[in-house]
Amino acid sequence: MTDTAVRLAPGDQAPDFTLADSTGTPTSLAGFRGRKVVLYFYPAAMTPGCTTQACDFRDNLNSLESAGYQVLGVSKDAPAENAKFAEQESLNFPLLSDPTLEIHRAYSAFGEKSLYGKTVEGTIRSTFVIDEQGRVELPLYNVKASGHVASLRKKLGID
Repeated sequence: MTDTAVRLAPGDQAPDFTLADSTGTPTSLAGFRGRKVVLYFYPAAMTPGCTTQACDFRDNLNSLESAGYQVLGVSKDAPAENAKFAEQESLNFPLLSDPTLEIHRAYSAFGEKSLYGKTVEGTIRSTFVIDEQGRVELPLYNVKASGHVASLRKKLGID
């Protein structure tokens, strides 16, 4: 396993996509032009770390939205799984399904990672802040599920 993907850098054009949300409705990044987007990739719905992270975004959504950010979560889970996850945790932002991992790979959010001391291939927990013109403002790879949103808010200057 080799991770040959080039990571995104500030100023790069964010790869566009159209993915199904938890209701099956197509959602495109281009549809958010003119707004800032926090796009985060998580390994799997309803797992402990992903639940912690999703609930953290849920609990901080008002402050992020007040600062002009739209939050979007992306996983390889099917829309039905994301719908169950959203309902179970009262998530208040779209969860998008990327079962082919095409978008994960476009963002270099899939590849080699260390899991419990072993090298495995999987989703790399990552967050991207995308500006109003669709450019990457802040790429964050290998983020921790716990405390990530507080760290992100600090980096963005959001109280």
